[in-house]
This record gives sequence, C-alpha cells and structure tokens, in this order.
Amino acid sequence: MIKVGFICVHNSCRSQIAEALSKKFAFEVFEAYSAGTEKKDEINKDAVRLIKKIYDIDMEKTQKSKLLNEIPELDVLITMGCNVECPYLPCRYREDWGLEDPTGKTDEEFIETINLIHKKVLILKEKVLKKDII
Repeated sequence: MIKVGFICVHNSCRSQIAEALSKKFAFEVFEAYSAGTEKKDEINKDAVRLIKKIYDIDMEKTQKSKLLNEIPELDVLITMGCNVECPYLPCRYREDWGLEDPTGKTDEEFIETINLIHKKVLILKEKVLKKDII
C-alpha cells in the first residue's frame, strides 16, 4: 500500500490533523504518517479538542509527535506549508499544501484549517485512486 507522510516542523498540529483525517477517510487507499524536523511533548490541545468534537477521533490515543526518522520510507510526501526549507526525504511524489498554522487562533480559524485539510485529504485520496500522482 502507498505510504503518505505529512511533514511539518513540530509535528503537533496540521500534520497530526492530516494523519488523523487520512486514517479515517483514506485508510483503504493509503497508509498515513506524520512527522516533523522537531517534535513537541504533546499534540496541539486545540487540534485534539476540535478533532474529537467534529470527528470523534481521539488523536492522543492513536498518535504521538514523531521525528522524520521514526516513520517508514514514503511514496508521497506532503509538506504543510511551514515557510521553512523542508528536509529532503526520498519519495516518488511531493506536494506542499501551503497551510497557515492555526495555533493560538480562534476556534473558527482553527476549524477553517481543519476543513481545508479534510478537503485536501479527499483530493489526495482521489489522486491516488486515479493514479494521477504515482
């Protein structure tokens, strides 16, 4: 099965949301992982709270912050738009989602980012199904 990695600096918010939503909505099409060049002690509390409220997914039970070397070799690499130079990881396809970090913003802004990630996960799922990317 195709392995997709969602990469962000701290692996605490956007990449974790993408991993969680991919595991719920695209599990039959690709395996989802998230990681960062650094990691936090915990997943962003607002992300945990809102993903639990909207999708009934408890990210604290199913995920943890990980470094790049803690995930398998990837077929597809999605960077979240951290405005930093992302590290090179071998993959067959790479895409940047250009998402702003919602950390510290209102719930409405946070939910807007969650909705964007959800849409992008569904688009990615279709691309993989149609073999448009690899």
